[in-house]
Amino acid sequence: MPDAIADAAAAPGWVRVALDVPLPGPFDYRCTEPAEPGERVIVPFGRRKLVGVVVERPAEPAIDPAQVREVEQVLRDLPPFPADWMRLARFAADYYQRPLGEVMLPVLPPPLRKPSAYQGKRSGQGPVARRDARKRAPAAAAAPDQAPALNAEQQAAVDAITALQGFRPVLLHGVTGSGKTEVYLRAAQQVLAAGRQVLLLVPEINLTPQLEGALRARLEATIGPEGVAVLHSGLADGERVQAWAAAQRGQARMLLGTRMAIFAPMPELGLIVVDEEHDPSYKQQEGLRYSARDLAVWRARDQDIPVVLGSATPALESWHHAERGRYLRLSLPGRARASSLPQVRLVDTRRLQMRHGLSPQLTDAIGQRLERGEQALVFLNRRGYAPVLHCGSCAWVSHCPRCSAFTVLHRGSAPGYRLHCHHCGYQAPVPRACPECGDQDLVPMGRGTQRVEEHLAELFPQARISRIDADSTRRKGSAQALFAAVHAGEVDILVGTQMVSKGHDFTRLGLVGVLNADAMLFAQDFRAPERLFAQLMQVAGRAGRHTAGGEVIIQTGYPEQPVYQALLRHDYAGFARHALEERESTCLPPYAYQALLTAEARELAQALAFLQRARDVADEAGLPALDAVTRYDPVPLRVVRVAHVERAQLLVESTSRPALQGFLAAWSAWLPQLAAEARVRWQLEVDPLEI
Repeated sequence: MPDAIADAAAAPGWVRVALDVPLPGPFDYRCTEPAEPGERVIVPFGRRKLVGVVVERPAEPAIDPAQVREVEQVLRDLPPFPADWMRLARFAADYYQRPLGEVMLPVLPPPLRKPSAYQGKRSGQGPVARRDARKRAPAAAAAPDQAPALNAEQQAAVDAITALQGFRPVLLHGVTGSGKTEVYLRAAQQVLAAGRQVLLLVPEINLTPQLEGALRARLEATIGPEGVAVLHSGLADGERVQAWAAAQRGQARMLLGTRMAIFAPMPELGLIVVDEEHDPSYKQQEGLRYSARDLAVWRARDQDIPVVLGSATPALESWHHAERGRYLRLSLPGRARASSLPQVRLVDTRRLQMRHGLSPQLTDAIGQRLERGEQALVFLNRRGYAPVLHCGSCAWVSHCPRCSAFTVLHRGSAPGYRLHCHHCGYQAPVPRACPECGDQDLVPMGRGTQRVEEHLAELFPQARISRIDADSTRRKGSAQALFAAVHAGEVDILVGTQMVSKGHDFTRLGLVGVLNADAMLFAQDFRAPERLFAQLMQVAGRAGRHTAGGEVIIQTGYPEQPVYQALLRHDYAGFARHALEERESTCLPPYAYQALLTAEARELAQALAFLQRARDVADEAGLPALDAVTRYDPVPLRVVRVAHVERAQLLVESTSRPALQGFLAAWSAWLPQLAAEARVRWQLEVDPLEI
């Protein structure tokens, strides 16, 4: 008997491992020590060493055992990924048509997927052990927060959510300032008191500091300072490892994060909340192009728990589900504090003399707010100084030499200006004269946030003006510092892009002015009106949250447009009804399901030829659900060239999600070979947000 036991211990075991490589996988390895599904391993792959995830223990390998290589190390610094996490990864791989390893590995904090972090004398037992061993000062206790009294609508929403048993999607539709966050907190407290974990997703990194403070102030007395963790891409690698490990071990009871946090393993998850669920930031635009909101709903269903989707301007897909009874809709129609929604005014700019892009009405309104000691926000979703540099003599404009796009004029930190391309990152000094005709009188056309900031400083020299956009917040912590200055009352006029439009609770902000909203009115993408309405409704909601008489001024040359008329009435339901009727008549989402195949090549003809071949092969191979799937013609992208690479796309759609998925599963098996023959790069995106 002892010999039999020894033989069994010495016998090799087989493991099937998912790796982050552009091949279908998973891959079989020999393992001389026990390795369970969900554990990470270091394995040889070609000449490299890679970290992979064990997904199966087959009785026999799929290839000749003599050709199977050995696992080099089993990583046990964290518990194995739980079964529900493995199911989530498999679903994402199947639905978004990606190899399993390209789902599992990229979502991990970088040190957890690097062999070098576990090998060599200086690495010891790995990044988790090093983080555990590092002595950290105890987290500073947050000042306890007194919970405000709930109004009747908030209390009804909390009662409805906490009464749910099992899976139920909830759409919490509340106007801006209606106290949705307080509903989240009260519902979370009930779940935490029952010994479960809560996942709270937000769309932007800059929303986490203020919300983290509120969570700690409310929850630390119950779950302790280590019970709240934050996870997003702006953290250092060690901080991400710490938050991930705390969630996976069950130490973090409340996890606050951006879209990546949907993949955090949480063994006792009891509630998922997706704040600002309509926000496009929940859709990943590189690699695995997943929707964190959609995965949140799937994960909640898989674990039989409630999921709350909150927004003042829900995605039309979510509203459609609520209209059909698939989601439970809860409403918060009024503001939580004793303040009314701001008054919206449309300023028709067609016959006005504008000064620096500002109407007399907006300029006067800003001055009045400053006299009353209130803050004003000027919203313009265009960073830089000016969208383009122009020659009045020959009509030359500043083009990017690498892209089919203009370069944007930016004011540098040092005196002087530079031209930037927002697509490829190209930068160049401003030419002293026109490259075409030699005229030295080059002028900026249009306005970006830098130019508006400059003009406001001329108009209101005594005002303290701050700009918040992607340029002013590049350094780590700079966005948090700028928002803190606004909250502290150290800013009189705030100039900002969409970064300022979501979630921020400015106590002294009385006026919001919107410039250049019309740019999105006639965009090619069918979702542009929905995005415009949501953006304007959200930024308008920053005004008058703590004071009476909040005002929003929208400058437009098309005041009669339905988007603006619905904004005047704060009428999301009316806008959604009109938009859904249009979508239904044209058979667009949510009445159809789409996928987008994109190709990149040195020549546009190459990309188009690949897409045409991909379209043709569907018919030649007789792929599943052909009759139920519409395949459109290949077309160039709107910005066709980026960094000397030409781009084109092919749209496929169906009124049946299962039919589309069946087609995509078969179609995607052909694409790697076709792409290799055509020498193009390709990307298949399911449920694309932009077409």
